[in-house]
Amino acid sequence: MNPTPAPQRQAAPGPFFATKQRVTHVVFDFDGTLSWLRHGWPEMMLDTFAPHLPPGQEMHDPVIRERLLHLILALNGKPTIQQMVMFQEYARSHGSGAPEPERLRASFQACLDGHIEARTARISSGSVPVETYVVAGARALLEHLRGLGLRLYVLSSTVQHRVREEAALLGLSEYFGERIFGSPADPAGYTKRAVFERILREEGISGGQLLAIGDGPVEIADAKALGGVAVAVCTDEDVNGSGICDPFKREQLLAAGADVAIPDFNAALPLLAPLFGA
Repeated sequence: MNPTPAPQRQAAPGPFFATKQRVTHVVFDFDGTLSWLRHGWPEMMLDTFAPHLPPGQEMHDPVIRERLLHLILALNGKPTIQQMVMFQEYARSHGSGAPEPERLRASFQACLDGHIEARTARISSGSVPVETYVVAGARALLEHLRGLGLRLYVLSSTVQHRVREEAALLGLSEYFGERIFGSPADPAGYTKRAVFERILREEGISGGQLLAIGDGPVEIADAKALGGVAVAVCTDEDVNGSGICDPFKREQLLAAGADVAIPDFNAALPLLAPLFGA
């Protein structure tokens, strides 16, 4: 196992930034990219798995923890059930059993929903400002991109009605209108790639006019496969706006083909301006 990557601030953009046509359509992931309501979810998932580790393995063992964290983040951007299937297969391959994936998913979702409900209540009561749970700098970037006349989308693996509710709670819906897409209630067969392809087809644009911004390998790899630009948002799960890239996300997202890795959007405008002819 490789040692834990050191925290990084920002990777320099690749040559792609200076050579492609002007971007006209921008597709954002939601959780961990625009919304910080679900921050800490990887630790919650590790806690869900911990009681079911094979004999002799403990979650406090850094080798085991990092191995599972890599496996979890590699599936970020796909329906959660796939991470549960991954863990069941991991446990079985090490001579142990694990609950059925749906039972694991329900346990994890209950834990995550409890945190989301508490955070939502803080916003609704006014005990914290809404910006507490908007990724640092995101609103300013959205305002700027809307001012440039770009078409903005949300594409999430979270169930669609939840994405739309949470976008409204955070005051982000106005930037996207009806262009907020999540997974169906039954995520079998759902892929972000199919939605990307539909956007290109319906909008009559080429992949080179597309910018994907997200914190999961799925949207990064899909955008690159279609000829687009991909920006990795390696959000800190502990401190919103820390300016430090999560090292595991950074490693995986650059490996997936991201043109640049950023910790949040506080310094994003000068970096991205050349893509919009600005």
